[in-house]
Amino acid sequence: MPVGHQFNPYTSNGGSILAIHGEDYCVIAGDTRQSEGYNIQTRHKPKVFRLTDKATLATDGFAADAEALVSRVRQRLELYQYQHNRSMPLHSIARMLSTILYSKRFFPYYVHNILGGIDEQGRGAVFSYDPVGTVERLVCNAAGAAEGLIQPFLDNQVLFKNQNATPGHEIPAPGHLPLEEALKITLDSFTSATERHIEVGDGLDIFVVRSLAPKSDGEASIPRAADIDLAAMGAVEAVGGEDSYTSGACMVIHRPLKRD
Repeated sequence: MPVGHQFNPYTSNGGSILAIHGEDYCVIAGDTRQSEGYNIQTRHKPKVFRLTDKATLATDGFAADAEALVSRVRQRLELYQYQHNRSMPLHSIARMLSTILYSKRFFPYYVHNILGGIDEQGRGAVFSYDPVGTVERLVCNAAGAAEGLIQPFLDNQVLFKNQNATPGHEIPAPGHLPLEEALKITLDSFTSATERHIEVGDGLDIFVVRSLAPKSDGEASIPRAADIDLAAMGAVEAVGGEDSYTSGACMVIHRPLKRD
């Protein structure tokens, strides 16, 4: 009786990522567990990467493809920096990433990607991708093993779906959450997912990309994300990427999650 042998070049390494944007900031987060089935390969595998002061990429799925994709994107950004003597803007990075993924459509990178940052108008932005480069700009998005647990929570708490207005409380428009509220929702999302999903846990990296542009005269009374002291929350400057660093523009907060 002949025995068939099949080689599968892909595997899923668990973990989850999410992103939420506001008026002048974007929060991008991912856990640090890398697993395969019931085996934890490492508890310290980052899934979120700083690209520039205004762009951060979260990628989740097959860890080897994620590393290859991030390396390729950073190489392209470095080449752009040398040729134009400036960092690539966010909308150009979004289009470039879509093109890179589509160019591999016959043997795709087995990863889901979320690109978050600050656009040319100083507003927060989130771009969601499937493995072959389909891109959509959203207010918030989740991907990975616990997407089914996190995305409904974001739909309710960030997009305000299935909420009813009351005489004393109107439903706000999505995309205008204060930064502190977005950080709380992010931490709650992963804390809850860790309790319910074995492929999520160990640690949490929360990247915060902020616009540092000065206020105009008409915006003097509007609170800005740049005015929040993230260092008091334990944030440090994010490292990596191809451009010079602007203090406070891209910071990361590390939080522990359950390890069992």
